Amino acid sequence: MADINEYGGGQSPNADVLVVTTNDIPGFRVDHVIGEVFGLTVRSRHIGSQIGAGLKSLIGGELRGLTKTLVESRNEAMQRLVEQTKARGGNAVLMMRFDVTEAADAGTEVCAYGTAAVISPIG
Repeated sequence: MADINEYGGGQSPNADVLVVTTNDIPGFRVDHVIGEVFGLTVRSRHIGSQIGAGLKSLIGGELRGLTKTLVESRNEAMQRLVEQTKARGGNAVLMMRFDVTEAADAGTEVCAYGTAAVISPIG
């Protein structure tokens, strides 16, 4: 079985900035909305993985090399999103989303975006 971090991602439980896909966070209040933040990365495709993907597509199955590249890209975009949030004084990102597009046949663009905010525990 593959390492969970090899084909997935997400935050560690003790992250400095809490990133959620929801509007609110149970047990916390939003003290201040900072505004939109994003993290962006564009990755070119490795020629070896492209050839392997082309051959694999003939017989079917997961394109593991491309999957790993996309995981790395998403994690890098998330890291940049968190850095932007911290630089602007936030400790949370609400409504985080990913957007993935092809970048002029040169690679894949991955953008993580959301609303930076300052939150504090209720009570």
